[in-house]
Amino acid sequence: MPPQGPPPPHPMPPHTMPDGRPLEHGRHTPYFGQPDYRIYEMNKRLQQRTEESDNLWWDAFATEFFEDDATLTLTFCLEDGPKRYTIGRTLIPRYFRSIFEGEVTDLYFSLKHPKESFHNTTITLDCDQCTMVAHHGKPMYNKILGGQYPNELMKEQLAKDNAVVVCTEGRLILEFTFDDLMRIKSWHFATRQHRELVPRSLIALQAQQQDPAMLEQLSKNITRQGLTNSTLNYLRLCVILEPMQELMSRHKAYALSPRDCLKTTLFQKWQRMIAPPGATHRAGPNDFKMQPEVETQRPPSKRRKRKSSATNNANSTGTGSGKKKNMSPGPPNFSLASQNSSSQP
Repeated sequence: MPPQGPPPPHPMPPHTMPDGRPLEHGRHTPYFGQPDYRIYEMNKRLQQRTEESDNLWWDAFATEFFEDDATLTLTFCLEDGPKRYTIGRTLIPRYFRSIFEGEVTDLYFSLKHPKESFHNTTITLDCDQCTMVAHHGKPMYNKILGGQYPNELMKEQLAKDNAVVVCTEGRLILEFTFDDLMRIKSWHFATRQHRELVPRSLIALQAQQQDPAMLEQLSKNITRQGLTNSTLNYLRLCVILEPMQELMSRHKAYALSPRDCLKTTLFQKWQRMIAPPGATHRAGPNDFKMQPEVETQRPPSKRRKRKSSATNNANSTGTGSGKKKNMSPGPPNFSLASQNSSSQP
């Protein structure tokens, strides 16, 4: 008789990750610490956004995925030439929010064959085939049918079926901090081209309306190099806002007037310019008001005063010729050759 006992356990299926790749247990670095998985997590967080998401939600999003000193750079080419915009950490949340304010319902980044390089304190991810996919679905139904969504149940499905998909292709270079948080320190996306895909269902809705003007509107691009007008306007505004970040943070921290903030900032920049190499100076909020005190605290220059040789000669000899008064006194028991020769008969 075969031995009685519990049946053998079923073979465990191989572990797979959300993107379908098998989990390799032999990797020195766990998969959850890989940079491409951080992009997957960021895509999931963007899908959790709702229309009620406020500034606090976007600040929490940026805090989760971006360092405090992170920078975001976008390069693309418009009709009037190439453009390059770089914004700091405080302006990054508003940038992502401006994308959804431009009638975008869904946004995610697709990476193909990314390359990773490890450094001492950072990890660099370089993906030459990155695609930013944005679904522009919400306004199309309203514009064509002339009303709101029939109900909440059909809202999401209609938005997906009638969405214009904008695929922006380019190169994405990310620099992560090599720690447990693995937040982005530098983001650089260089756009090469973009495509706008209009679904057939949207054309069918237009055919029902029999409106040639709507067909002409659908034939035009709704973005410029994959960016909406709201995002482009915000990037142009960032050219003015980015240099003012220091002034606004100083005004918020020290409650100074705008004029005092500007004076203090300019004075500190002037101090850094004239400071010797390697010198560090931490200035307070009212350093500009202390400028006269800084100037008066400089140590006075010390000048060495030479004693008159005539006084020394008068104390030693009492009388002497003008030629001997101009001669500097020498040490005792020191005779010059000229004096010895003149004393001889």
